[in-house]
Formats: sequence, structure tokens, C-alpha cells
Amino acid sequence: MSSATYLKYELLRSFRNKRFFIFSLGFPVIMYFLLAAPNKHDHNFGGSDTVHTGLFAPQYYMVGLLAFGAMIAALAGGARIAAERSVGWNRQLRLTPLSPRAYFRTKVLTSYLMAGCAIVLLYASGSVLGVRMPFGQWVHMTWLVLLALIPFAAMGIALGHLLTVDSMGPAMGGGTALFAFLGGTWFPLVGDGLFVHLCQLLPSYWLVKAGQIGLGGSGDPWGAKGWIVMAAWSAAMAGFAMWTYRRDTQRV
Repeated sequence: MSSATYLKYELLRSFRNKRFFIFSLGFPVIMYFLLAAPNKHDHNFGGSDTVHTGLFAPQYYMVGLLAFGAMIAALAGGARIAAERSVGWNRQLRLTPLSPRAYFRTKVLTSYLMAGCAIVLLYASGSVLGVRMPFGQWVHMTWLVLLALIPFAAMGIALGHLLTVDSMGPAMGGGTALFAFLGGTWFPLVGDGLFVHLCQLLPSYWLVKAGQIGLGGSGDPWGAKGWIVMAAWSAAMAGFAMWTYRRDTQRV
């Protein structure tokens, strides 16, 4: 099987998977409308008559759910891998000329396309509720969010080769919730305490920071510390994914 053919069937299988669409793409959009629609006229979100935040509620929720939705979509590739292993599809693939490099490239590309779909759906939902930003700000936010998804795409591949189908659901649900909580998806992480410093060692913290460009941030929201943390997680998760793949393929 050629790399192009494999990619084509990967995309077709992903788009035909109803459960994937509901939980990876539909859930963040539903959450967005449930949270943002009742506040669609609030241009002083979190403020009061005396304190003006200047935050537009639909824009705040769109940025918050951007990291969460993209992270779910990127990690969801692992569930597909675990399902393929359970029916022997990976073993069949190894009998074809498809190289491990092409296999990894296709898995990462599929994860990114799914994450891209989640991002576009949230942007479209935000636009429906009146979110408007300069074009450059959309582009800046999007490319940094995509960059921050590298460790999560690799993590999904690693978990898919490490866990069974039955254990992938709890691992993904719990892992995503924990990363989102400690990354500041549901509430702002401010201050200079030990808890904040520990959260800053996680890729989800910098993924959320990338999305907050949409709240009016400018320049580099990561700084040297953010780039170092993201580079370390990307390298570690890429190595972890390769190790689990080799370990898995050596069994049969």
C-alpha cells in the first residue's frame, strides 16, 4: 500500500466514524453554544459596573474551547490505532510496502486534519455569535495552536500502541480533562506560586496561551520558557511514540 493510498483511506475512515464526529468535533461546538449563546450580548464578560474587562463573552469561550477541542481531536488518533490493533489491521499493514516513516507521517497528518476541522468549526461558531478579529490575529493564533499540538499528536500515537481499546477511552477522557484543568482551559492561571510553575511545565498550559492571542494578545505569548517546554515535550512524545510502535510491532 502506498503512502497516498493509506492517507486516503485513513481520512475516509475517520470521516465515516460517527462516534469520532460526535465526541471529537461535535462536543466542543455543543459546549460552546451552551456556554456562549446565553451571553452573546455581554461585552464586559467577568466585569461589573465599576470594573470593565472589555471581554466579549463568545470570544472568550471560543478561545477557551479552542485548546480543548484541538487537544481532543489530536489525541483521538490514538483511539483509532488501538482499534486497528485489536482487529489485526496494523499487522496487515506491515505486510505491505508501507514504511514506518510513511505510517507515522500519515497518522500525524490525519490527527492534524481532524484538529483543523475542530478549529474551523469553533471559528465558524464564534463568527455566528459575532466574534470578529483582524485577519492577522486569526492567523497568528491558528499557527501557534497547531504548533502546540505536536506533543499531543505524538502522545495519541504512543497511547494507541500502548493501550487496548477498552482502556483508551478512560485514558483519553481522564488525560484530556487533567491537561485541560492544569493548562488553564476552564479558569485563568495567575500568580507566581508553585502550582502555577508546575502547570507551566505542561504543554496544555502553552496551548491555552497560544489560543489567548485571540483575546487581544500580541507578540510572542510563550517566551523562552514556553518554547523550551514545548520543544522538550515534542521530542519526548515523539521518542515515546517510536518506542511504543517498535515494542508493539516486535510482538508479532
